[in-house]
Amino acid sequence: MLIGYGRVSTADQNPDHQVDALMRAGVTPDNIYIDHASGAKASRPELDKALASANRDGDQLVITRLDRLGRSVLHLVTLGADLRERGVGLVVLEQGIDTTTMEGRAMFGMLSVLAELQRELIVANTRDGLAAARARGRTGGRRPKLTPDQARHAQQLYDAGNHTVQRIADLLQVPRSTIYGHLNKESIGRRPTDKGPMQA
Repeated sequence: MLIGYGRVSTADQNPDHQVDALMRAGVTPDNIYIDHASGAKASRPELDKALASANRDGDQLVITRLDRLGRSVLHLVTLGADLRERGVGLVVLEQGIDTTTMEGRAMFGMLSVLAELQRELIVANTRDGLAAARARGRTGGRRPKLTPDQARHAQQLYDAGNHTVQRIADLLQVPRSTIYGHLNKESIGRRPTDKGPMQA
């Protein structure tokens, strides 16, 4: 079954061109889900519905462009891995990606390489920032809060799925409860290896 997803940034924008493209690709109107939200917004109910509908081996999630789907490269790779595990293909019309083909999987694999590079840069930048702070004498205990940049980095590391909350807390030198306090509440607990903030 073909499941279509589209997104426009505001309620004033018209998604018709995305809907038309999805229908030309064979998606029926009742299987098209459209969010009216910015790309950075974590909560996208129509995307959740689309992902829930694409739940059988052989289903395909169809989008017009990659930036309509993911908040970041890390988010795209995480979604792609989840779809692949369920046997669901991802078709990106304007960029010619179809993960049911060898070529499409190779193109999406390049995104994984970019995501890994982004993860390494985030970790390196965090370590450099902490080292600079220590060099300036700011070593007096762990800070109770994160800066906006650190909070964003923590969310990206968490969404990537390769770091536990404890590992992120260690990298940023804050208690684990501080990391939980800054994570998007809807993302907490979705990973089977996660431990809640009250657990050891």
